[in-house]
Amino acid sequence: MMFRILLVFAAIVSLLGSDADAVSQKGYHVVHGWPELPEGRVLGSAAGVAVNGKDEVFVFHRAGRTWSEPLPTDPITAPTIAVFDSRTGRLLREIGAGVFAMPHGISADRDGNLWATDVALHQVIKMATDGRVLMTLGTRGEPGDDGRHFNRPTQVGFAADGTILVADGYRNTRIARFSADGRFIGQWGTPGKGPGQFNTPHAIAIDAAGKVYVADRNNDRVQVFSPEGQPLAAWASPQIGRPYGIAILGPDLFAIADGGEQPASGPDRSGLVIVDGKGRVIERVGRYGNQDGQFRMAHHLATDRNGAIYVVDITGQRVQKFVRR
Repeated sequence: MMFRILLVFAAIVSLLGSDADAVSQKGYHVVHGWPELPEGRVLGSAAGVAVNGKDEVFVFHRAGRTWSEPLPTDPITAPTIAVFDSRTGRLLREIGAGVFAMPHGISADRDGNLWATDVALHQVIKMATDGRVLMTLGTRGEPGDDGRHFNRPTQVGFAADGTILVADGYRNTRIARFSADGRFIGQWGTPGKGPGQFNTPHAIAIDAAGKVYVADRNNDRVQVFSPEGQPLAAWASPQIGRPYGIAILGPDLFAIADGGEQPASGPDRSGLVIVDGKGRVIERVGRYGNQDGQFRMAHHLATDRNGAIYVVDITGQRVQKFVRR
């Protein structure tokens, strides 16, 4: 009898162990050793990341420059965009030397062109993937809140009809709209905590239906808008935390970079959050730290067509790739 009981108990333990292993294999995990950098090389403060249709990953970093007030406006002489192969992590090329003063957000449009924001120059710069400047929005070095000026813009998003939306930003609390050729169309947003108001619109994403998702960073929420800018919903919870970045993973599936509150003393927190189309948390990955899969300040993120997520850690000066098990 005792032998049979032991056998049954062993079977139950085995079954439970299998279930536990199955659970542990679900979700996202970091890809160790990605990317590959030359010996002794580290990135600067990694502020933005984008992926194009050729599976190239563009990491927008500050090449040794640090944020200090007043923000420096002289161009960084070193390359500020490192381009990696999304599969292997191999460094393909570097671009952006002598263009930017304080890199922030970067996005890739449907044609593969890059749109980068510079918070010191108050500009949005459109570039080809070889580094050629194609268009500039905003007046260099002049802050403002009209159709010709930004005030520390943070990121660019693209609607299906080619409309360009700029999250603007650290000083302005608005979403500015432009035609594909750079003509100012209008704007929405005011300072505050109510629907349609912002306290640092830090990142932006637009889905196939035209809905606009804004990481309203210092209000600790993501706001959802109609294509015309009407508030539809707000996502906020302790698990979502403080959204610094947002990217679309698929229909009704999103990735959020929780940069944390960044307190003067602990506890610190940061992480990658997966949510559904109603803002309900499906999964939270990582925590504050320096190890693989951890973050000191998850700042922005991007996804590729295979569902991988690339997260830049601005304080940790690196980019990490996450894939589903």
